[in-house]
Amino acid sequence: MTPRRRERPPRVLYLSFYFPPSRASGVYRARATANHLAAEGWDVTVLAAPLTFLHEAVGSVDEKLAETVDERIKIERPRLNQFIWQRDVRRFSRFRRAMPVAAQYIYRLGQRIFPEHYASWGWASVRRALRLHARRPFDVVLATGNPFASFAAAWLFHQTTRVPYVVDYRDSWTLDLFTDEPAFSEEHPVWAWERRVLRDASRAIFVNGALREWHAQRYPKVADRMMVVPNGWDQDLLQVPETNPRQPLPDGTARPLRFSYLGTVTNPQPVDELAEAFRLARQHPDLADAELNIFGHLGFFRGNDVSLLERLGLDPVTAEPASGVSYRGPVAKTDVATTYADSDVLVFMAGGSRYVTSGKIFEYMASGLPIVSVHAPGIAATEILRDYPLWFNAESLEPERIAQTMIAAGKMARDLTPESREAAMRHADKYTRQQVVAPLEAELRELAGVRRRVPQEGAGSS
Repeated sequence: MTPRRRERPPRVLYLSFYFPPSRASGVYRARATANHLAAEGWDVTVLAAPLTFLHEAVGSVDEKLAETVDERIKIERPRLNQFIWQRDVRRFSRFRRAMPVAAQYIYRLGQRIFPEHYASWGWASVRRALRLHARRPFDVVLATGNPFASFAAAWLFHQTTRVPYVVDYRDSWTLDLFTDEPAFSEEHPVWAWERRVLRDASRAIFVNGALREWHAQRYPKVADRMMVVPNGWDQDLLQVPETNPRQPLPDGTARPLRFSYLGTVTNPQPVDELAEAFRLARQHPDLADAELNIFGHLGFFRGNDVSLLERLGLDPVTAEPASGVSYRGPVAKTDVATTYADSDVLVFMAGGSRYVTSGKIFEYMASGLPIVSVHAPGIAATEILRDYPLWFNAESLEPERIAQTMIAAGKMARDLTPESREAAMRHADKYTRQQVVAPLEAELRELAGVRRRVPQEGAGSS
């Protein structure tokens, strides 16, 4: 495609349901992508989740993260039918209160058209996008999933306007990442939707090679349009200190080693194995007084915290520390550097199987600290961690073997030199978000038919 000259900047419609102030795991990829496009001269419009959903249904947000979104980005929030998430009868519509069975039937009919609870947001996004497009045309559409109503919306918008679109699989739509099996029966309508979305997409993006390969085998006619754009770490949110001195206590003795997990804790993760492994590790004299600090939310929705606290060995009501394990609560994304600075060893706990990467590992590597893996052997994340010089991997979920890697990582933390830490941080430099998003920006620019702008003096990318 020959780039055409134009005076206006290229215009992109970004369908990203989870966008700041959401704290969903994929929001950092979305924020960084939008910021990078804006910094590269794009006119960016994001269609995102309504704030009422984030505050009332999800129940938590990160307002500080919202402050890091480039002010040039325009954010629209189309309507979402929150039928399935409503629990307070007093907030039901008059029709639903009067005819609950009929209301349920009508809602299920909508699910037959597109089998996802976020479908109403997808249709509302198309309506909003068409109005915006009539005023000032978009050049390309980028849609990220989940939810995958964003993919359907991009497809329908393309059918109406012929504007090219790109789908970004930051999660899998039809593959169960915890079983390595298809997530739906072969007769399920979701397969027809994925086929038509990929058939007409100009590009399909995946976070790792394993996911790209699975989809390429299932949809070979689209394989040449599939590419990998891994996750990365955000330099503007993580100012890593050059050194990490382990300050002694006032009496001159070394303070206890601090193991830290930072991220959302979810039920599919090997939480029980982590708790048991740490209990065993503390039986070693070097780790007798060690701490395991859990930073982050417990689950993505309200009500997940009780069972997860119990699995960590903590009181589900008081969450009082026990056997060296403490739940420290959520940390704003803008404050994570302080958490890393106060840690000695990072715990990478992940659920799922070989298709799982997790965006957290890039940030972990950028800290330059020893990393202990607590996950099933052979997940996609190991491809990234393999060359990280401070990685400790039991290659097993047996607590005894994990405990041994914790002991080894603890020794490394005590003996860590500035030179060793610098070498570890150099490995992470290739995964800065600016580095990994640049190829996607180039693909979008090609699809939009525009030349790359000449950077202005002093300009930069996020």
